[in-house]
This record gives sequence, structure tokens and C-alpha cells, in this order.
Amino acid sequence: MKIRKILLKLFVFFAFFICIIFSFLYTYIKLSPKLDLKKTNNVILYDKNDKAFFKGNGSKEWISLNLIDKDLINATISTEDKRFYSHNGFDYIRIIKSIYSNIKYKNIVEGASTISQQYARNLYLNFDRNWSRKIKEALLALKLEINYSKDEILEGYLNTINYGNGVMGIQNAAKYYFNKGAESLSLAEATMLAGIPGYPQEYSPINNEIKAKKRQRIILNNMVKNNYISKKEADEAYNVKLTYYGKKDSLNLSTLMYYKDAVMDELKDLKIIPDDYLDNNGLKIYTNLDLEAQTNLENAINNSIGNINDIETSSIMVENENGKIIALAGGKNYEKSQYNRALYSKRQVGSTMKPFLYYAALENGFTASSTFLSEPTTFSLGNDQTYTPSNFGNIYPSYPIPLTIALAYSDNIFAIKTHLFLGESAMINIANKAGIKTKLEENVSLPLGTTELNMMEFVNAYSTFANEGIKNDLYLIRKVENENGEIVYKKKKNSKKVFNKNYTYILSELLNGCYDDTLTDYTSPTCISIKPKLTKKYAIKTGTTDNDSWIMGYNKDYTLGVWVGYDNNKPIGRNEYKYSKNIWADTIENYLREKEDSWYEKPKDVIPVLINPLNGKIATNSSKRRKIVYYLKGTQPTTYDGDSMDVLDEKKEE
Repeated sequence: MKIRKILLKLFVFFAFFICIIFSFLYTYIKLSPKLDLKKTNNVILYDKNDKAFFKGNGSKEWISLNLIDKDLINATISTEDKRFYSHNGFDYIRIIKSIYSNIKYKNIVEGASTISQQYARNLYLNFDRNWSRKIKEALLALKLEINYSKDEILEGYLNTINYGNGVMGIQNAAKYYFNKGAESLSLAEATMLAGIPGYPQEYSPINNEIKAKKRQRIILNNMVKNNYISKKEADEAYNVKLTYYGKKDSLNLSTLMYYKDAVMDELKDLKIIPDDYLDNNGLKIYTNLDLEAQTNLENAINNSIGNINDIETSSIMVENENGKIIALAGGKNYEKSQYNRALYSKRQVGSTMKPFLYYAALENGFTASSTFLSEPTTFSLGNDQTYTPSNFGNIYPSYPIPLTIALAYSDNIFAIKTHLFLGESAMINIANKAGIKTKLEENVSLPLGTTELNMMEFVNAYSTFANEGIKNDLYLIRKVENENGEIVYKKKKNSKKVFNKNYTYILSELLNGCYDDTLTDYTSPTCISIKPKLTKKYAIKTGTTDNDSWIMGYNKDYTLGVWVGYDNNKPIGRNEYKYSKNIWADTIENYLREKEDSWYEKPKDVIPVLINPLNGKIATNSSKRRKIVYYLKGTQPTTYDGDSMDVLDEKKEE
């Protein structure tokens, strides 16, 4: 009896406490400025040609609720929030039910978001999955419920919800799928559209009609249960053969939303507008987006990994001269995953770290002809510690190879020997100068890419090499105007020379060897598989770990980085390492197809020498391989290729 009294008192206390909190929130929200639902987050993003590619808060195709087909409204309420007109923004019955179901099945099998909560989510321009955003979302849902009628909330929701394929709002959806207005939909058409927002990419009938029809049946059954239609009407609607129009005026690119999210992140970092500015004000944001580059990138992703399980990707393409980000993908499908891997993910980069090592080597007296013995090696690190790296496939020549070959083949033994010879801080110093912000620890395995890096900083660092040693800060936004056209921000160029132009030229020429089939000998250059796709001259480096596949490459004008892997660090299959290379090659080749080849003018202090690239010596008429390689004046080789090649051949035969 005593315990029951204590529990009753606790219940009364908590109930009273909740009432106080709710009363405070209600008063605060009631006294706060009322949101203008048609103006909230009214952001327009423009590409590099000043053409709008995104309009926040849906589009200008806003349609009043009393004009929207009643079947569409009833289908939406039946499926998304059947107690919409009776709750205060939060369906507590549904919340309890979903918690029970999720615990029962030990997985998230049911959600509890109301239409008000979903609409609040739509009013944000990003989908960060953190508690701060969820709290703001809940407060905004409550604000909507207090300040607006249910019909006003439902109207706003239907005008901003995602109907798949980049189509926002019911009026746009009706026109896109059926070439008619939202007031003229049939029951069959209305129930097909009502099912899409639950999983836009999967339930769009243009993407997957089989799943869309199954979803339509669920929608129709819900309408029958809620007494909106009869069973006969549901069956008749389900059996209607629908024809889909599938056209819209704006560009249909899923990856555009990753670019958009990156723009909004940069806007936030710039701190040029107050946090609540977009509640009742508009902005015009002028970006560096190149729709041709973005389209080529998305097409390359779709062609390589679009329908392959849950493997993911991230990619960034920039203009070297100024640091403009012209294309960006944070994943392969925004509707399935809004997580922007290009901005937030850090992964092991593998051998794509080696160019920073070899630039440091060039600065410290190494040349393309510098040699180290490449064979199975155990390195003694002191304090009874050892390190035993291996080459890919355990392939070793077991004789000295020059830097030209070591870089083309991505020889790990050569890299570790160079790293230890220079000292572990030399490579870190170069990486930091280039633009890598992640703290790099001095360790023996650093050249093999054991450190996790982010795509943005990595592309920035490579573009420094590509820009002949001049570092730019990468950026997406070039200008911001308020809704009255007044400039509130304009990007200022921020360039800094950090590397020697002679050495960046030599390094770029060496990286061109990564797909040079004339260098094939005891093994092949790492990018030889994509050589048939390449019609221009590039500097390229790949990097692989058990879980990651990278490729970074550039010419004088552009740098492109691509990563492929699994979010859960699942090992990459043997045949999956090719995906990143194919995405890179297809993207850059299609983008540059109509453009002239762009490479660097040779610096006056650099000279070309015809050498045998297999040993780094000056080539003769009897040399088995001959290649023009570049050296700083005074560092070129002085010994000629000759009988030594026979010795090497004998060594290989052994």
C-alpha cells in the first residue's frame, strides 16, 4: 500500500512537471514570430551559369488543399498519419506501438513520425541524424501545431514532400508522373502517388513498378480500413493499367542533393547569416556547380555500382586554378542515404598517400632513376620491434628498381625504404602543406595509407600538386544574395605557393606512368586496366586496402577523387576494386570529351632524358624499354643502359 502511494505521488509529480514544461513551451511558441510556411527556407541555389538547380521549401508550384484531389488526401492520411486530425503533432499511441514492434523484432521495423513531424523535417535543408536536429524538429512540429490549422499543415506537407526522382510537392508529382494537375487525379493515380513518399526511390513506379504496385495495394487497403472507399473500389483501382509520363523541366539528378547539402554546410560555416534567418527570409546562393560534370559523375556511378547491393561511393571534382568544387557525390543514391561521405567520412587511403612521400623525396635529392632493392623485407624498428610489409600479390623483382617503376607499380618495399631514409616527418610535412588537415602520426606504415582521411581534404591536397604547387581552399559558394538581390557574401581568392613547380612537374609526369603499358614487365602499372578508356594525359594514383578502393587523378585543369567501399567496413570483393577506377575514368573522359588535352608546360630547369625505365639508365639502341623521363638539370643519369640488362634478365629467370 505504501509503495502504491509513492508511485502515485511520483506519477502526479511527473504529470505536473510535464504540464509545466508544455505550458512554458506553448507560451514561448505562441509569443515567437509566426513562420511564413511559403517563405521558410526559401533558398534558391544557382549553378556556375546562374541557372537555378534547387529551390528550397518545395517549388513555386504551390497548390491549395481545397484543390488537391480528395482521394490523394485521404490516401495520404490513411497511410502516413490516420490520427492526424486528432493529435497535437505527436501520435503517442503510434509511438508506443512502434517501440513495442522495434523491441519485438530487434530492429527498426516501424516509425512513428506524424505528418506534422515529417513536414517539420521537410522545412530543414539537411538531414543530419543528430539529437540537436531531432530536438529542433520536434519543437518545429509543435510550433506548427500551435500556430497553424490542421488543413494548413497538411497543405504545406503535400506541397513539400518528396515524390521521388527529384520531384518535390504533389503538383509537380502529378505533372511528372501523369501529366496532369493534382486536382484531376483518379483513385488509381492518387494511391500510386500517395505510396511514393514512404521510400521514394523504391516506390516510384518509374523506378520499380512491381514494388510500387505492392505499395499501392497497401495504400488502398488502408483506405478501405478507414472507410474512405469500398473493397470493390479498391480492387478496381488496383487493376487499372497506369501510363507514366516521366518528364519534368528541372534536371533529374539524385546526387545534386549531396551537392546542395554541402552548400548548406558551407553556408553555415561561413557564419554570414543568423541561425534563424531562413525562418522568414530568402537567400540566393550562387555556386560553382557544373551540371555537365555532375551529370557525368552520376552516370558513371550508376553505370558502375548503381544496382550493386549496398556498396557506396564518394567523389569530388575541382578546378585546380581556383579551388572551385564543380561536382560532388556523397553517395550513390541520396534517397536511400543522405549521409554525405564526401564531407564526413574518413577512410584509409592506401597507396594514394605515396605521391606526398615521393614529392618529399624529390625535394631531398631523389630522381626518377633513384633505386632501392625490392624484395621481401623485415624492417627492424628498434626496441625489438619489426615491420614486414608486402607488395600487392606478393610480387617482387628481387633486384633494384628505380622510382619510375616503383611509383607505376606502387611498390611498397621501395616506399617504406624511402620513408625511413627521409625520416618519418618529411612526408607529413609535405602532406600538411598540400592541404591535409587530419593529424598524421609518425609511423613506418604511413606511406601505405593506414591513416584515415576525408575526401574533401584529400582532393584539396592533390589539387595542390595539380596546380603546380599553388594551394587553394576548396569552395562551393561564390556569392550569396538576400531576397532583395543585395550581396551579403562574395568569395575572395586565397592562394598560397607551397611547392616547387619543377618538382610538381616531375611528379606529375611520374604519375602519368601509372597507366603506361610500355612500363609492363614483371608486373603491370596499377591503372593499366582503364588505359583503353583514356584519351587524354593524366597523373593518376590508386590506393587499396581490404575495405577501401581509391583513385585520385588530375590534369592541368581538373582534379577528381573517387572512393568506393562499404559503410560498415565490409571487405571489398576482388572484382569490386575496379569500380572506383571505372567511375573516375568514365567521369573525367566524358567531361573532357569535347575539350582539348591540357597538360603542363615544361619548366626551363627541367630536362627530358630518354631512359630505360626498368633500371633508370640512359637508353641505347639495344634497350628493351625506352621512355622519356624528366629530371632537374644536373640530376639526370650519366650511366648508359647496356650489359646490365642481361644481368637483370638472368636474375628474373632465376
